[in-house]
Amino acid sequence: MAITVTENAARQIQTQLAKRGKGVGLRVGVKNVGCSGLAYTFDYADELRAGDRLFEAHDAKVVVDAETLSVLDGSRLDFVRDGFKQVFKFDNPNVEATCGCGESFSMKGTAKV
Repeated sequence: MAITVTENAARQIQTQLAKRGKGVGLRVGVKNVGCSGLAYTFDYADELRAGDRLFEAHDAKVVVDAETLSVLDGSRLDFVRDGFKQVFKFDNPNVEATCGCGESFSMKGTAKV
C-alpha cells in the first residue's frame, strides 16, 4: 500500500512545518461527512501513533493511520493553486463518485473507514 507525494505538495508541507516550528509531517485521513459520505482531513503530525504509516518524498513526510490507508491506497497527493484558492488535493483511484461541490466522495467496492 502506498501514497505518492508530488514535489509541490512536499514543498508546501515543508513550508507549513517550518512556519509552525515543529512537526513530523502532514497527517492525512478521511471522515464521514457530506452528501457522498467521506471527506479528506489534513492536520499536523507531531508524533507517530501505533498503526501509523509514514510516506516520504522530496524530503517531506505524510502520516496515515492504518484504518484510513485502504481508502487512500494508490493515491497521489498534490498541492494546487487556482487563483486565490490553494489546497492539498488527492488523485484517488478508489473514488467512485464525488458530490456536486467536490467536498465529499464515495468509494468503489468495499473500501470503508
